[in-house]
This record gives sequence, C-alpha cells and structure tokens, in this order.
Amino acid sequence: MFRFLSRPKRETALDPAAIRSLVGALRSDDRHERERTRKHLVAIGAPAIAPLLELLSDQDEHVRWEAAKVLSRICTPEAAASLVEFLEDRNSAIRWLAAQGLIAAGRAGLPPLLRALIQRSNSVWLREGAHRVLLALARRSPGDPVAPVLDALEDIEPALEVPPAAAAALHAFE
Repeated sequence: MFRFLSRPKRETALDPAAIRSLVGALRSDDRHERERTRKHLVAIGAPAIAPLLELLSDQDEHVRWEAAKVLSRICTPEAAASLVEFLEDRNSAIRWLAAQGLIAAGRAGLPPLLRALIQRSNSVWLREGAHRVLLALARRSPGDPVAPVLDALEDIEPALEVPPAAAAALHAFE
C-alpha cells in the first residue's frame, strides 16, 4: 500500500519509477488512497501524463476513470490531447470527465480536439463529446472560429460536414 506523509506540492523532477508507482496506486481498493494519489499526480502535472495514458486501454473501467479524473485536472495542452482519447471510451462517465477536462482546459484543448474530429469524424462518441465541449466554450466566447464546427456537429450529416469545418477552425488557431 502506498502511503503519503505530506500534502502534494508541485514536483519539478521526479523519478519516472516513482510516478509509475503512483499511477499504479490508482488501482487500490482504498478510495481514500486513490484520492490522495490523484492529488499527487495532479501536483506532478505533465510528467504524469505518459504513464496515465497507458491506462487508456486498461480493462478495468475504474482505473480508466481514475486516469481520466487526473488528466481532467492537469490543465496542460498535453493533458488536453490525452483527454480527447478518453472521449471515445466505452464508459459514459469517463467520456463525461474527459469533456469536463477539455472544457476546463479552454482554448488549449481545441487543437487536439479539432485534429481528432478531422481524423475520426465517424466516431459518434467523439462527436458527442466534442459537441458538449464546443457548446460550453462557445457560450464563453461568441463568434469563436469553432462556431462552424458546432454547426457541422448539429448538421444532418456530421461525419461529412465536420472534417472541413474542423480543418478551417484548426487553421485559425495555427
């Protein structure tokens, strides 16, 4: 069992083995330990992202949920890119967390989301999550270049309409 002796603080250089050990603690049966582990991983930030991504395909949906929860609270572009992958999880609670994290990331989450829409517009779950994210962000800044993407997601043929709209919006960000 992994024990914590102090409050989490932003880590600058942590041994990758220690990070992997923390990520492994997300499998604990003790919910308090998992909660403390999440706080520590959030405090570590970007260095924790790669090991968390390894949990993306874990068979245990609780483990995937824990990873999505941590990533949704690490507000970096790398975490946002990872959350886009979780938008296609078979578990709706995990998809919800991913969308919440992308909304919290704001504009930093848009480029990876738009790239995913260009590449995988046939994914219903991706389109549903993207719609939720874009709708929430559009309310914050009307006239945003992603408004046409939102319109395309609401179109009768979103799988066809979304890629060009997403490409145009992505171009506006670059």
